[in-house]
Amino acid sequence: MSVQKAVEQLKSQFRGQILRPSDAGYEEARTVYNGMIDKRPGAIARCVNVADVIAAVRAAREQDVLTAVRGGGHNAGGLGSCDDGLVIDLSRTKGIRVDPSAHTVRVEGGCVWADVDHATHAFGMATPSGTVGSTGVAGLTLGGGIGHLTRTFGLTVDNLLGADMVLADGSFVRTSEKENSDLFWAIRGGGGNFGIVTSFLFRLHPVKIVSAGPTFWPLEQTPQVMKAYREFIVQAPEDVSGFLAFMNIPPVPLFPENLRNEKVCAVIWCSTAAPEKAEKSTQPMRSVGKPLLDHVGPMPFPALQSLFDPLLPPGLQMYWRADFHKELSDASIPVHQKYAEKIPAGLSLAHFYPINGAVHRVSSSGTAFSYRDCLLAGVIVGIDPDPKNQETITNWTKEYFHALHPYSAGGAYVNFMMEEGQERTKASFGKNYDRLAAIKKKYDPTNFFRVNQNIRPA
Repeated sequence: MSVQKAVEQLKSQFRGQILRPSDAGYEEARTVYNGMIDKRPGAIARCVNVADVIAAVRAAREQDVLTAVRGGGHNAGGLGSCDDGLVIDLSRTKGIRVDPSAHTVRVEGGCVWADVDHATHAFGMATPSGTVGSTGVAGLTLGGGIGHLTRTFGLTVDNLLGADMVLADGSFVRTSEKENSDLFWAIRGGGGNFGIVTSFLFRLHPVKIVSAGPTFWPLEQTPQVMKAYREFIVQAPEDVSGFLAFMNIPPVPLFPENLRNEKVCAVIWCSTAAPEKAEKSTQPMRSVGKPLLDHVGPMPFPALQSLFDPLLPPGLQMYWRADFHKELSDASIPVHQKYAEKIPAGLSLAHFYPINGAVHRVSSSGTAFSYRDCLLAGVIVGIDPDPKNQETITNWTKEYFHALHPYSAGGAYVNFMMEEGQERTKASFGKNYDRLAAIKKKYDPTNFFRVNQNIRPA
């Protein structure tokens, strides 16, 4: 393996920037979103177009260089980078084109969701994405795509109409229901295992102003809130979503000073319905018990999408664990209460996103995302700016996860996972793993794209 030979091969074929460890700008370029990850690639190829991506893949393949692919750069487990190998970095490919007549948007692989929301909001439209504007389009989409609009319009992959890709042999292909349909099936939830997506084509929906914001309850009301929530979220209209959360109220001016840093059980709301209908639909849940604060009102959708961005800048120490859940069982409620009471000071949290509604209208084998019979996608994240607190946040996350895992569906949303081993990866692709492995063998038989939640060729 020779990164130097790959770089020499690339130089005459590359319009972007190639950075080696001795180059100015390398230290900044190698930094990833999660401050707990510290990897030193042998080279970073910062692509500016598809030709650069093709050249980088071919050079890395011919020189047998370990290769990681970076889009927007969030990747929880730091799998957008690698030690000693080559990082193919798409973060400078930022093209977006909205077609208002067709209700579609074409998005290049280096965009983040704030870029897309800005472009589509001008036309009064949006496509389902996540909950944080700085999340990369590519990573979120390839894992499935769960967020504020999921109950209403489905997963992000349910709104993916096609994609352009560079494969492991350096060839360029288009994928859709009509072209390379097996590959199109696989990239809708199979992660970055099958190639580099250089652009996505998404369906858009009319979304401009949403009713959104948090309802906070004191932790002692957790059992009452959880029991009410599990009934509410099954029956709620699909134009209503709200994810369950355990968190410390952030110390920001948005919230009253006397509530800041208080541990709470919460629901974070988003409804695309008219304000009067949203108010009527959510009121039964928002009036449960005695909330500490109920702060829900109309806001532009991009404002909701970027609401958490200032609290979650790049560089924070983060440790993630996750599972899907078919229900919120009575037996699991004391587990949530116990570990909510132990949340470390600061930004650590647990979120449980509803994935019913529109998601359930697609079969578990309809796309590679297989956990469509579940109610919630849960994630527990220890977060702190200080590396000295790494052990504290990691231990809390692991203990909470292991206590809750027996009540889970067995696998996790791959976008919420650290590097957790092959058996855990298999469990997270579920019953679709064998089919994914066969498609992997067809399109990437040597497992060139293996710095990911890896599917090994069958």
